[in-house]
Amino acid sequence: MKKMIMLVAMSLAYAAAVAAPDDATLRDQAKAAGLLPIPPGVPEVAGNPITREKIDLGRMLFFEPRLSASGLISCNTCHNLGMGGDDNLPTSVGHGWQQGPRNAPTVLNAVFNKAQFWDGRAEDLKEQAKGPIQAGVEMANQPEQVVITLKSMPEYVERFSRAFPNEPDPVTFDNMAKAIEAFEVTLVTPGAPFDDWLEGNAAAMTDEQKQGLALYIERGCAACHAGVNFGGQDYYPFGLIKRPGADILPPEDKGRFEVTGTASDEYVFRAAPLRNIALTAPYFHSGQIWDLEQAVAVMGTAQLGTEISNEEAALIASFLQALTGEQPRVEYPILPVETADTPRPDLSALPLPAYME
Repeated sequence: MKKMIMLVAMSLAYAAAVAAPDDATLRDQAKAAGLLPIPPGVPEVAGNPITREKIDLGRMLFFEPRLSASGLISCNTCHNLGMGGDDNLPTSVGHGWQQGPRNAPTVLNAVFNKAQFWDGRAEDLKEQAKGPIQAGVEMANQPEQVVITLKSMPEYVERFSRAFPNEPDPVTFDNMAKAIEAFEVTLVTPGAPFDDWLEGNAAAMTDEQKQGLALYIERGCAACHAGVNFGGQDYYPFGLIKRPGADILPPEDKGRFEVTGTASDEYVFRAAPLRNIALTAPYFHSGQIWDLEQAVAVMGTAQLGTEISNEEAALIASFLQALTGEQPRVEYPILPVETADTPRPDLSALPLPAYME
């Protein structure tokens, strides 16, 4: 009994020690740290006016497995909208059951990122949409084959014509990417408890989440993970202070160096956006950490050069859960039926079942 009383007293003492400031003061600190709510309305993107026709077409294409050579893999395969916008795998499984080199980032709120992919090699969502379709380890298709596939189905031809009027040949690989981008800009998650709290609802976050926010700012997490998406804006060496082990930081993946060829970009990655982070385990580009509190502790050691206690990690993780917003409600589309001209699935890279070997 005495031991239990002592433990309770210690917990109360610790909670008092990390007690957050009053709401008004903490809100001022959060805003000063650049922690922003999701803005209202549909975001605008450069070079691609968003229309209802493009959004509807892009929704179909996002779920269209025939964009892949096998006819099995769609954008939603690795960016599952029912699972936080990713696939909840360490690294994604693609064409012929090949395992990709990096963890799939969430597509939710990706429009707010400065660039796409862990190494920032795509400047926007329409450029990003082209990459996985052509990657041999992912969808393993070719732009010309994608266009042939889409043109083989009259409904797609009609929908492309409506989405891109006045174009002599609207069914193109570029327009496919623009339509997917138009749909993806709608995949935002407003109304997170943090957003409601920042707008004045003191009850939207728990006391533990407010304590976690105070620690998040005090310990320096907000220096890299700020803005609307709590990250996704800048690039930093993973292991800025202390390099993690090879299981978390595989030595063969040199990050942004593969894009720039600059030696100082070795093991540099885009700061991960943290909205909906509680839904998107496992963590880091290697996808090797499944526990959010453990991920917080790793970042403390690797990036901040400080030991974050278990209690502090739990509070920060509690705050991060307050970044889970309203998930987009997306109706699964009914896709066009293939025709005699539609290319047949390429299953040659798939292994034979054991009984056929």
